[in-house]
Amino acid sequence: MAESAEKLEDAIVRSAEQVSGQIRAAKDAISNVIFGQDKVVENTLVTILSGGHALLIGVPGLAKTKLVETLGVTLGLDAKRVQFTPDLMPSDILGAEVLDESAGGKRSFRFIAGPVFAQLLMADEINRASPRTQSALLQAMQEQHITVAGARHDLPKPFHVLATQNPLEQEGTYPLPEAQLDRFLMEIDVDYPDRDAERRILFETTGAEESAAKSAMTADALIAAQRLVRRLPVGDSVVEAILSLVRSARPGPEAGEAGKLIAWGPGPRASQSLMLAVRARALLDGRLAPSIDDVLDLAEPVLKHRMALTFPARAEGRTIPDVIRQLKSRIG
Repeated sequence: MAESAEKLEDAIVRSAEQVSGQIRAAKDAISNVIFGQDKVVENTLVTILSGGHALLIGVPGLAKTKLVETLGVTLGLDAKRVQFTPDLMPSDILGAEVLDESAGGKRSFRFIAGPVFAQLLMADEINRASPRTQSALLQAMQEQHITVAGARHDLPKPFHVLATQNPLEQEGTYPLPEAQLDRFLMEIDVDYPDRDAERRILFETTGAEESAAKSAMTADALIAAQRLVRRLPVGDSVVEAILSLVRSARPGPEAGEAGKLIAWGPGPRASQSLMLAVRARALLDGRLAPSIDDVLDLAEPVLKHRMALTFPARAEGRTIPDVIRQLKSRIG
């Protein structure tokens, strides 16, 4: 048994080295097209390696759509895009059954698949659609299949949703419900690029030739990488750090002084998400096991959309990132 365990460990190490090289090549290929958003690219790759979905939040013009298009090409995924609008219907996303009539006069229903049948779905400006349409994605994101007219339709694998959201308060937007937010593994803030990155953008994107995305992986290789992420070992100290952090982000005695600021906090799905994310980040960095630093670095994007502050806390000017930093200081 000891010998077989050693062989299994060697196989995991070899697989990790190979997969890590492929992922770094994919990251480099994306960086040749997307400039000045290294943290966003890294967190998005971590989300996909974890098998999850991400919510990208940023003002218009920060290459959110370009990032998703580039990811589709680089990772070898079938990517589709849905522009969410107030009049978008659930059937516009999922598909619908139509009545066909054969040459012999026989009638039957035929299912026409919607854009959700993709390996990488971009839900652009998701908060512009009504809650009814937003909820059409819930079953797809959680169960990897949809139900139309009582019939189950499985989605292709892998399946990831990258949704974008405009943080500017405008008329005709609908905040995402908490149940749907919880299905996103990470909420990733897309900020303005720094001066050097913006200078590079000017030269690279306004000339006669523009950098094009290149393929670096295949869908099968990505699925193998996702399976490997779940096999990476996690030390007891990292597990305890995850538990302590997530449990302290809920109202109650474990939060200490911060408990008075939190109205509601993350559930066990947040712990699961953080556990997968730290493994994926370790693999992306070429390491065979995550560290407590991974937990601290990924805590904010994994937790902040799963928490809400009390009215007194908001009246004092406290923010969710502030509270998460306070909770992180208790761990390391």
